[in-house]
Amino acid sequence: MEDAEAERREVRATYDYIADHFAKTREYAWPEVESFAADAPEAAVALDLGCGNGRHAELLAERADRVVAADASRGLLETARERAAERGFDADLVQADAARLPLGDATVELAVYVATLHHLPSRDARVGSLDELARVLAPEGRALVSAWSTAHDRFDESEGFDTTVDWTLPGGETVERFYHIYSPAEFRDDVAASGLELAEFEISSGNCYGVVRPAGE
Repeated sequence: MEDAEAERREVRATYDYIADHFAKTREYAWPEVESFAADAPEAAVALDLGCGNGRHAELLAERADRVVAADASRGLLETARERAAERGFDADLVQADAARLPLGDATVELAVYVATLHHLPSRDARVGSLDELARVLAPEGRALVSAWSTAHDRFDESEGFDTTVDWTLPGGETVERFYHIYSPAEFRDDVAASGLELAEFEISSGNCYGVVRPAGE
């Protein structure tokens, strides 16, 4: 447990350190998220889990009365705050671990959890975060979950594996970032091991994408 907590703190510290530069490279919403949000019914409460600089929270604000934008990195939340002020959208910014969300059961109708799951340092943490997403989703709620996949053309492996990917800051300094690269089958298995079930699944741009709902609904 102590090792897992230390690993999570390290991931959080990494993104605090690179937050400003990272946010500048994430200007636009992903097309897959745009399509998911466009097809979703309007919601009372939406969640952007692993919100980064808020680019997808901005998109969700067009579909929901209230948006909760959660991230473990305080530095990234500050960039989201700046974006919201500049672009005139509202979001409740919350610093939170993906496996411990300060939200009530069944309170979220629409959620995106993209480009974040693969940064959690153990399978227990990853499945635990999916369980937490299942807990906060309303029975009719839907979420889009994504993770880097072995289907990406930069990888030769067919099985899921852990690795690090360097982030290069403007001065040339490189910062290692933890990734778990999912095989498509493993992604499906982790969703099935949680309180979620897949409604739709696809591989796009080297990522696994799943539209999920609470299991049994």
